[in-house]
Amino acid sequence: MLETNVPAHPSRMGGAARGEIALALGMLCLSSVVLWQTLEIPVSPIYARVGPTIIPMITACGLGALSLLLLVSAVRGGWQTDEEKEYTPDRVALSWLVVGMLANILLIEPAGFTVASVIMFTLAARAFGSLRIARDAAIGFAFSLSAYIGFARALGINIGAGPLERGLESLFKLI
Repeated sequence: MLETNVPAHPSRMGGAARGEIALALGMLCLSSVVLWQTLEIPVSPIYARVGPTIIPMITACGLGALSLLLLVSAVRGGWQTDEEKEYTPDRVALSWLVVGMLANILLIEPAGFTVASVIMFTLAARAFGSLRIARDAAIGFAFSLSAYIGFARALGINIGAGPLERGLESLFKLI
């Protein structure tokens, strides 16, 4: 038998996968936050058993259970195939996505939901390789404006009204 000294993959700790352990621990922290915030929801005594906390509680427990299963899998060597372990992520595409998300967070209050969402949609499309900015912005505009109108008009939920949305609201009052 021939023995080969293959160096360990740099993202491995013994048999465990560092990145996958970090992801599982992050999900476990997220489930803890969901559980904590669910327990903070005020519940009226008129609810016998099923109240406003049942779905968030199920979500927190399910996310926690899946996080623990992922953690066990990561400690045992990870859930990725050998081919996936060798793949290096496209950092440029990931950067476009991160910039899009940050732009949305920073712009949603001053510019409004529609403008912030159009910018995020366009940058996300760029991350997936699209170079047709005008087309992507038009598609993003149609989707985000439809979503805003659906939430604001149909459901009565304000998801971030900026100058464009306030102008549309004043136009709706005239109609």
